[in-house]
Amino acid sequence: MKEDFTYDVIVIGAGHAGCEAAHAAARMGMNTCLVTMDMNKIAQMSCNPAIGGIAKGQIVREVDALGGLMGEVTDAATIQFKMLNRSKGPAMWSPRAQCDRVKYSLEMRKRLENTENLHIWQDEIARIEKCNDNFFALHTLWGATMEARCVIVTSGTFLNGLMHVGRQKVEGGRCAEPSSKYLTDSLRMAGLKSKRMKTGTPVRVDARSVHFEDMQEDTGESDFHRFSYVSVARNLPQMRCWTCQTNAEVHEILRRGLPDSPLYNGQIQSIGPRYCPSIETKLVTFPDRNQHPLFLEPEGTDTNELYLNGFSSSLPLEIQLEALKKIPALRDVKIYRPGYAIEYDFFDPTLLHHTLESKIIEGLFLAGQVNGTTGYEEAAGQGIVAGINAALKCAGKEGFTLKRDEAYIGVLIDDLVTKGVDEPYRMFTSRAEFRILLRQDNADIRLTPYAIKLGLAEEKRVHGFKKKEKALKELLENARTTTIKPQVINPFLAAKNSTTVTHGTHLSELVQRPELRLKEISDEFGLFPGIRMASNSDEIIEAAEVELKYQGYIARERQLAEKMRRLESIHIRGHFTYKNIHQLSTEARQKLEAIDPETLGQASRIPGVSPSDISVLLILSGR
Repeated sequence: MKEDFTYDVIVIGAGHAGCEAAHAAARMGMNTCLVTMDMNKIAQMSCNPAIGGIAKGQIVREVDALGGLMGEVTDAATIQFKMLNRSKGPAMWSPRAQCDRVKYSLEMRKRLENTENLHIWQDEIARIEKCNDNFFALHTLWGATMEARCVIVTSGTFLNGLMHVGRQKVEGGRCAEPSSKYLTDSLRMAGLKSKRMKTGTPVRVDARSVHFEDMQEDTGESDFHRFSYVSVARNLPQMRCWTCQTNAEVHEILRRGLPDSPLYNGQIQSIGPRYCPSIETKLVTFPDRNQHPLFLEPEGTDTNELYLNGFSSSLPLEIQLEALKKIPALRDVKIYRPGYAIEYDFFDPTLLHHTLESKIIEGLFLAGQVNGTTGYEEAAGQGIVAGINAALKCAGKEGFTLKRDEAYIGVLIDDLVTKGVDEPYRMFTSRAEFRILLRQDNADIRLTPYAIKLGLAEEKRVHGFKKKEKALKELLENARTTTIKPQVINPFLAAKNSTTVTHGTHLSELVQRPELRLKEISDEFGLFPGIRMASNSDEIIEAAEVELKYQGYIARERQLAEKMRRLESIHIRGHFTYKNIHQLSTEARQKLEAIDPETLGQASRIPGVSPSDISVLLILSGR
């Protein structure tokens, strides 16, 4: 009896994009298959086993709010947690977790294997055919032919992956893992445009060879913050990280190896990330700096393997090792493997709709590094959107998109399909116009209603969300109506070096003072007893405090977002033949013709399209 390989959705690649895509499609009732070359490497953390960081942490919370897996899996595998940017406003607060690499992968695999409607198949897709308007045929190296109505490609760095250490080159998608040699050609023949990118990873260090007494210890936090809105605790032991610096001797050795660096001898021609440079790039870019910070981070609770953050390199092995031994804490260092660079194929994201469906091949979706991005979090955000939309397409329903004022995921996808990429795309808070609306604390308020509507939210999430939404609303209302008399509040204000009051003052007004915290006032005077008994009371109180402290900024951004939405409501795709509109600049005609924007708002964000060009289109649209 032959295996039945007929599905609604097939996802190629089980990295962070593929896991979220497959889970979302299956949760929405689609018969889904996740194809991976190695089931033991599901959700593998190819580089640092860390999730989150500036802007990336917000994306993870958004994925979680939409019913995705990354937040819960991260909480289950966290070995050090921090909320970054606490010294800045809440729009900048970003959660970050160092994770146990092995436990993260195992936890993700366990959840996928127990997802209804989801089958996992270990194999490699060699060729994709669009047979007719209804289905694709996928041919594997093991000789299987699989059929699906929609296909999602999430193959990460594996498409013609080529690794570099000095002048040594090895084919592979990751260290000791083969590359995918056939899929790019299959997609090129179908009309997709591919280019090459590169990224890199640092040396891995044996903890037994490190002199930790010569390093500075870096500890995490243990408060209520987590990534998932449904997680109740972080159960793994919390571990330490350490910091140190390079020095002039280290730099001199590294410079000696530059002629053999594939980044500088012409061996690598592809584009790499500016914001996460290799150590050799730092030396060339900042020649006057005598030191660069390094962070030594654990890979798990049951291993001596450490990750040397800040030392990405593709220099020859002997140069890497010689330079490391000039760092006092690493003078006796033993390494597990050197740092290396990797080149891989990606596809032009401007040839995608906002649903991440190809404009060229209907029913084909792309998500993750194949779209020119980098980062586990950016991949996961794209993956869940692609999975949702593949499921909706199979069901004959309208696509799902997120606007720039709704989610960092919306900013990410809009940037990709509107502007394209000239380097690996990484999310920063500065890319979002509406940062105060897109905070990490309110991702569930923004996005969980979508998860409920789409059927992605499990019962415990729905129940918890509705309770929190109700409690938050009551807390905000009480804070705005509760008056505290001077004789009650003034001793507390004096103790906080805050100006005393002469008349009864609303709690909401007091909370707007930067030196006062809503939780401290609540604890001091026994306010909101019902909310304080809730298991997530700290989360609710923090969310309310942010809303109260920044209500003026929040209101202003909402007004700006509403103005932007007016341009987004003017649909122009198919309405104009841009090459014939001579009132537009030549560059605008070329860019508009190539991207064919859906709305006037999207057109306004295309590089090379000026405000005067938008005015021309606005007049011609009759609005």
